[in-house]
Amino acid sequence: MVAFQGDEPVDEIRAENGDLTGLDAFVSKHNFRSGIVGSVRGLTRNEEEALARLQFPLLRFSHDTPIPISNRYRTPETLGSDRLAAVIGASSLMPGKDLLIIDAGTCITYEVIDARGNYWGGNIAPGMQMRLRALHEYTARLPLVEAEGVVPGMGYDTETAIRSGVLRGMKYEIEGYIKSMRSKFPHLQVFLTGGNRINFDEDIRKLVFTDKYIVPRGLNRILDYNEELRVKNEES
Repeated sequence: MVAFQGDEPVDEIRAENGDLTGLDAFVSKHNFRSGIVGSVRGLTRNEEEALARLQFPLLRFSHDTPIPISNRYRTPETLGSDRLAAVIGASSLMPGKDLLIIDAGTCITYEVIDARGNYWGGNIAPGMQMRLRALHEYTARLPLVEAEGVVPGMGYDTETAIRSGVLRGMKYEIEGYIKSMRSKFPHLQVFLTGGNRINFDEDIRKLVFTDKYIVPRGLNRILDYNEELRVKNEES
């Protein structure tokens, strides 16, 4: 949960495992005029009850919600709200640019929006923890390896072979996407968000902007956009 003042985040709290017990205290700290909620899963009864206690208008973000870009995704009803919000968040920071947005979290998602504001879709790949767990759970003898530790060029034991294979594999995958998309969009700008840090090569590092608030920025922009539409409709 993130509080914004205008376009900038000013405060946040983490909701662990959908626990909204800190919501009331968070709301009491800020004079919210409105809010927006987006979820990639259904809300629990406790979460709905916590949201129902809010004393300001709350926009439920869905595929029917008006947005300030053109969504060219063929099945918008199946598109994760976090993916679309990330695209809108990046676009709000760099309007009129060709953008690649990479979210390295539970999954790694790659989203593309062109300079005219057309979102064309993206790709989804397993994230770091998913890859580490898959090697353990889908084999008979490979151990579950922690991401923290030595990452040599080539593993010298089973632990480093797994860790280097996963982390370097992610690095090469992401760098490959960046190079491929730049061949199509020469002036491409790249945003990286999510919890996983990637040790990019120097030439790639210069192209990447990191911002952990890309998704909240997108939700905030959607909220503002719908308020602008409401005011415009009232004036017409």
